[in-house]
Amino acid sequence: MNFLFIILGLTLLIFGGNWLLKSAVALSLRLDIPKIVIGMTVVSFATSAPELIVSIKSALDGYPDLALGNVVGSNVANLAMVLAITITLSPILVEKSFYTTDWPVMMIASFLLFFFIKFDGLLEQYEGIIMFSLLIVFLIYLLRFQKVAVVDEMPEDDIPLPLYKIVLFFTLGGVGLWGGSELLIDGAVGLASSFGVSERVIGITVVSIGTSIPELAASIIAVLKKEKAISLGNLIGSNVFNILAVLGITAMITPIQVMDQRLLTSDIYWMLAISFLIFPLVFLPKGLRLGWRDGLVLIVAYVAFIVFTVQ
Repeated sequence: MNFLFIILGLTLLIFGGNWLLKSAVALSLRLDIPKIVIGMTVVSFATSAPELIVSIKSALDGYPDLALGNVVGSNVANLAMVLAITITLSPILVEKSFYTTDWPVMMIASFLLFFFIKFDGLLEQYEGIIMFSLLIVFLIYLLRFQKVAVVDEMPEDDIPLPLYKIVLFFTLGGVGLWGGSELLIDGAVGLASSFGVSERVIGITVVSIGTSIPELAASIIAVLKKEKAISLGNLIGSNVFNILAVLGITAMITPIQVMDQRLLTSDIYWMLAISFLIFPLVFLPKGLRLGWRDGLVLIVAYVAFIVFTVQ
């Protein structure tokens, strides 16, 4: 049954990613909003839904390390696995907004999480409120100022859709991603638990990879359809959402207490390091571009992360 859940979950995720992308592109056309803004809001929220569901349920059920490990591992997987696979398939030209807005906000969110949990091992309710409030400010900034700041080239095959179809595809995509992730996680955790793997390791590896599958599906489909602004915006935005929305909302519902100290002594540093690594890779060797060589660097970093985590 576990294998069946995994296969069904992956199938739903692929279809969900495609439907979600259709709605996002159509929405950007209808509202005349740059696709990178849609990627960092609509798509990111929908693809972060699995992390939100898993983290809230884990924290309420008394598995805080699974909630925290899921987000830390998912953020690492988004950049070192999903982005790596995406740019290995096709290079991405990076917008100026990457270094003026997107990457700095992701680093601010990452360091904020670090300082909130490093010293007392507890993410409290008021800290969750601060994190979620910052997300609201960030989204307002994006929608008010980045609309004119981002230069967006529209591919010729973009077709406007009626509103009911946009809503239908978005709903189908969100449900597909959520249902697929649920099946995938149930199957993967069932397999991992049978080997006696710890809660933290399951969260950092199996669950985080499972909840990053929506980002992988949406990003690969975006690249294949030449919607690369959505692909990069989705990944950066998803990491911001994972920290500020997923952990912010979870902490607002119930404080998150770190149980396994390796989350604080190792895993959180890996997340910060790989988040930072994206910046020099964007500028070296060619400015504002990510190619297959950068993808190889990130894949090596991810393999090293997994090896150190499971030891």
